[in-house]
Amino acid sequence: MRYAVDPRQMTLFEPASAMFSAMTIKYLSSDWPGVFRDQMLHLMPAEALGKHFSDQVGCHTKEPYGMAGAIFLKEYFDLTIPQTVERYLTDAAWQYALNVNPMEASLSHATVERYLKLFAEDDLAGEVFHRVTSALIEALDLDVSRQRVDSTHICSDMATFGRTKLMGVTIKRFLVQLKRHHPELYGALDMDLLARYAPSQAKLFGDFTGPRTALRQRVAEDLLLLVSRFADDEKVTGRSSYKAMARVLAEQCDVREETVELKKKTGGDVMQNPSDPDATYDGHKGPGHQAQIAETCSEENEIQLITGVETEPAHASDQNACVPMIDPLEAHDRKPEILYADGQYGSDANVVEAAKRGVDLPSPVAGAPRQNPDDLTIDDFVVGEETQTVECCPHGHEAGSSVHDPDKGRTRTVMDASHCSACPCRNQCPVKQVRGEYVIEHTAAEHRLASRRAEQATEAFRENYAIRGGGESVNAGLKRKTGMGRLRVRGSPRVRMAVLLRCAGWNLFRALAAMKQRGIAGIGAFFAALAPLRSLLRRHRRPIGAPDAFDMTPTTFRPNLSMHAAA
Repeated sequence: MRYAVDPRQMTLFEPASAMFSAMTIKYLSSDWPGVFRDQMLHLMPAEALGKHFSDQVGCHTKEPYGMAGAIFLKEYFDLTIPQTVERYLTDAAWQYALNVNPMEASLSHATVERYLKLFAEDDLAGEVFHRVTSALIEALDLDVSRQRVDSTHICSDMATFGRTKLMGVTIKRFLVQLKRHHPELYGALDMDLLARYAPSQAKLFGDFTGPRTALRQRVAEDLLLLVSRFADDEKVTGRSSYKAMARVLAEQCDVREETVELKKKTGGDVMQNPSDPDATYDGHKGPGHQAQIAETCSEENEIQLITGVETEPAHASDQNACVPMIDPLEAHDRKPEILYADGQYGSDANVVEAAKRGVDLPSPVAGAPRQNPDDLTIDDFVVGEETQTVECCPHGHEAGSSVHDPDKGRTRTVMDASHCSACPCRNQCPVKQVRGEYVIEHTAAEHRLASRRAEQATEAFRENYAIRGGGESVNAGLKRKTGMGRLRVRGSPRVRMAVLLRCAGWNLFRALAAMKQRGIAGIGAFFAALAPLRSLLRRHRRPIGAPDAFDMTPTTFRPNLSMHAAA
């Protein structure tokens, strides 16, 4: 049965005063436990968790605000489930932060697993990140008009395999499941095949003495044999281990007339380990996932906070991540005016699309610049922005004719031969002599790219763009402080949850560091700034007019005996 205690509920007695000294309580209330308890705990998605439990029957649930907060802290501090249980039961800072009465604290491994599953299934980590980030940005009055975006590689909790080991492990996992659920089908397989995959995963193929190419070919043939043999058996083909075999076969091998041949090269969007089918391969950074992270970078901000996070497979190109990052920033009132990015994000299509959303996207133009800086480009010509027709050349000579083809998107311009033949810049000019005519052709994209290349060659651009490099320190800090470089989970939903909660925790502790620099007065001002947001954020959690997910009745409500007044 649903049971919740609103963290904002005031109490008559504080049990912590009987268990800790006044100095201990003062320390806890002025450090991260107090900030989390008084300002963050009520932002946890307790109402979403409560929907999974009955409001009529059953034993009381764990207090959902505290459990959601425990999941938050587990991910930020990069703890295992046993370590989380230990902190919850024995750590005074955790108990104070989560509003847990130490005399009644209880938590099991299974309970943590259940709430982790609910968090991942409902994508509650995204809700936590946006609530915490919005509250901190508002309280610290941060300028979000200038931001930077960058990606970082993430390894999930999986082993890295070569192609032979990948195929072999996929077969072994299938045979284990086949033996467990369909022993009669397992027993009908060839004994030599079963013997090859009987050793443990670590010792697989350890006794093979022939060339590696022969081993790889044999494993590929075994893969084809098993996929073909059970292709018409619906009770087998529906299993995830069979689907993994079929996927690996399609990605790693070419099958022609019942013969199999290893592909010479595979793309990035291929399975790396059957235990994490969502992980793919990046040619520079290896297998895993990646996260797109946007952060404020205004010089007026005392600190910079992460404003947006998106996770994706490792093979995904940064070129496709720009607009998907701007849209959620705009949805949560964090849309920047300027978004600094590296050359992978700065395609012409991205710059144009960002401009439609009111965002300037300064980034270097991908591709080699012109070899001779004295060479002229289409940017040196006077081109009408609307018509894309050339009005005159860099020396001021008008074009003989300039016609824009809207179907092809190209403009063909013919210059006067008398001017071009005697021009002193003839060797540097992009105008070419074609069948007696002096012609230059361009598209709108080529014109924009030429303009951007000319702009990025200036000292003003370099000075303005230098701030983008600070994003690398955030990625490194997240991996160093929160363990985000190597997560304890597998699969896209769990990876997304872990990354979002780590980024939310990063924002919280960055804000806390800023408050500590201000001193006690700064902490008090921060609390005062956050107080008006409570009712606003609470109303924002559910549609107007929707019933409260926790309709307290005498059987599900009791006084909160572990609430301490804000410092």
